[in-house]
Amino acid sequence: MSSIVDALYELKYHPFEYGPYLASFYTAMDESENNLLLAPLVIPLCSHPIFGKKILGAVFGNKKQSSIWSIFDDRTKLYDLQERVDAFQTLTEQCIQYCLINDWLSVNEKKLSLGVCDGFDSNFTSQKVSEKLGRLFSGHSVVEIYAFLGVKPR
Repeated sequence: MSSIVDALYELKYHPFEYGPYLASFYTAMDESENNLLLAPLVIPLCSHPIFGKKILGAVFGNKKQSSIWSIFDDRTKLYDLQERVDAFQTLTEQCIQYCLINDWLSVNEKKLSLGVCDGFDSNFTSQKVSEKLGRLFSGHSVVEIYAFLGVKPR
């Protein structure tokens, strides 16, 4: 019975599906030091039933602009985020490898960051929810984001 559950899980959650989420996140994110450490948050937040919709509804304009405080205003709903981060860790690693192989992202070892490859050609379907998450996280430090969300990197 567990093999059926595992097979269904792998059909739904695989790097070919979620690789573009990471690529879209890092194309919208300002390149900063240690931004590689934000990768484990992308899939759990973007696929979250409540916060995925809230992130998608984020507004970025001159008169009104969403922030991490307005999107994640009810932090009691983040109670399962640490478990989701831990559960999606392997998938996140596979997605990073998939993005690197396809030349969507590159690693800057000195800054411990991911960024868009030189000569970037968007041959993936851009994911709006992860782009908006990247814009929300831009301008904030990795430590600040993890502390605000109440999650510990592993």
